[in-house]
Amino acid sequence: MAESFGTDVERYDRARPEYPAELVARLVAASPGPDFLDVGCGTGIEARQFRAAGRRVLGVDPDARMAAFARRSGIDVEVATFEDWDPAGRTFDAVVAGQAWHWVDPVAGPAKAAAVLRPGGLLAVFAHVFQTPAEVADALAEGIRRVLPGSPFAGESRSAAEIYDVMFTRFADGIRAADGFGDPERWRFAWERSYSREEWLDFLPTTGGLTRLGPDELADVLSGVGAAIDALGGGFVLPYTTLAVVAKPA
Repeated sequence: MAESFGTDVERYDRARPEYPAELVARLVAASPGPDFLDVGCGTGIEARQFRAAGRRVLGVDPDARMAAFARRSGIDVEVATFEDWDPAGRTFDAVVAGQAWHWVDPVAGPAKAAAVLRPGGLLAVFAHVFQTPAEVADALAEGIRRVLPGSPFAGESRSAAEIYDVMFTRFADGIRAADGFGDPERWRFAWERSYSREEWLDFLPTTGGLTRLGPDELADVLSGVGAAIDALGGGFVLPYTTLAVVAKPA
């Protein structure tokens, strides 16, 4: 699945949301200098935000298609998994990862981050959490059950908040286990975004449950979700919470 997000890089970059300006500003203020390493940078969404805030950003991503897209916007990217990436003696003021740290080894990743951070630097991993209206969520689950009956995305009973709380607790535990950092902090940023039917159906194919579907299967799922959004009046307001775990070397 990790290698499936680059199948439509233009859609991914267009449809995936940016990160809250408050998060970007807080990380910039907490960093001792301008050099950022963006782990799993993808198409460069957060890298461009940090660059706009005056940071110098190097991206690392295992997908050459994602890396090529990011380079077109001026982001320097090296193709590798973080675990296999060679820093070649380089160090950074911050190591960041947006919507990507769950693909990184939970202990080896923090240990490598600690090794490339300058004194006073920071590791920050962050991701968006959202829960669509029940009608939209139910239509998506029903569609996945129809085209991929064995998929875990079809039978998940936990809320997104519960899933991400477990995930971010694991991130913090991994950082502690790496023995190179002080106690990590947990940050939360609440915001919301309005989606039209077209915007949400543009976003959905970039999510992990759908990136590997064939065209007919995807059209089937999106048709059901689109009908649910139509029944809500053609759009909805989606509350987001952006979670972050932030730690500095001990």
